[in-house]
Amino acid sequence: MPDGEFRILAINPGSTSTKFAWYVNEHAEVVKNIRHTDAEMAQFRGRPILEQQQFRCAQMEAALAEAGQDVRELHAVVGRGGLLPPVASGTYLVNEAMLEGLRLARRGEHASNLGAFLAHDIAQKAGAVGYIVDPVSVDEWPERARLSGSALLERQCLSHALNSKAVARRYAHERGKTYESLRLIVAHLGSGISVSAHGNGKMVDVTNSREEGAFSTERAGSVPIMQLAGLCFGGKYTQKKVETLLFRDGGLYSYLGTKDLVEVERRIDAGDAKAKIVFEAMAYQIAKEVGAMATVLQGRVDAVLCTGGMAHSQRLVSALTESVGWIAPVVVYAGEDELQALAEGALRVLRREEEAKVLAADLKS
Repeated sequence: MPDGEFRILAINPGSTSTKFAWYVNEHAEVVKNIRHTDAEMAQFRGRPILEQQQFRCAQMEAALAEAGQDVRELHAVVGRGGLLPPVASGTYLVNEAMLEGLRLARRGEHASNLGAFLAHDIAQKAGAVGYIVDPVSVDEWPERARLSGSALLERQCLSHALNSKAVARRYAHERGKTYESLRLIVAHLGSGISVSAHGNGKMVDVTNSREEGAFSTERAGSVPIMQLAGLCFGGKYTQKKVETLLFRDGGLYSYLGTKDLVEVERRIDAGDAKAKIVFEAMAYQIAKEVGAMATVLQGRVDAVLCTGGMAHSQRLVSALTESVGWIAPVVVYAGEDELQALAEGALRVLRREEEAKVLAADLKS
């Protein structure tokens, strides 16, 4: 292999799929998306997410062998980072402290928790190094951002850090500038929506898409808290049901019975007045969050970046541009290229552009 060439396997586990790609430096040679059927996943229903590790790993290894890729050629395997304790941004070496923190799952069960285990498993077989990059628990907030308004409830920094940071770096590179020199707002528009403020190379505030901010295709975002208290203690719903109503069956689905934005736009074009007002409400809420992040940056914003799957919607991007274009230019990076972001994070370490971080054994949850 020529000097300076690195082979990297990037892995992004989702709730019903495992996406992975084989990279030579920044270039993907093989990209796969293994979709796991309902019948396959039924065996894991109600069980810890980590019990899926061997099942998913075996399917990836079979797909790699079929594509003619030998894992022994890999320099690194990098997985999506999960619900770890709060950590700084960066590329992290997968070690036992990290794996133990994910086994405990003190911040919750999520498919992304599998990323480090899958990377570790294949890296060991390959004689390579395992990493994660910018996990969802990246936390660079100043202390004032943590106060919620009740001493009993602290804001939690959980976000689409991987994609948001990657998009911000990409925008900086395209402008011939450094990420650290820019002041940016990134709106990640997916099944969950997180809007973040970036300054001096840090994500200094972000809406936690699990429990605040704009509603999305399936998440309720911020809701009226006194009504929520009544919902929780009214005797009709269990805690688990309330969580489902807010996290899986909220947003567009709650109002329109679909999580498909294309279907919502089709209804609007067919004259559906309810679909139109719900769509406009979502765009309105996203714009409000962008405006709030502009105040975090004291009104000095170089660009507003729109990313995620819903950024493919010209109707949504146009509505947002109309509302927030006065703050800064709106630039669109549609989709979620998380595999590329993972590979780039590993490359920065392999090229010695940055040093891999290591989680301490006494890291607190």
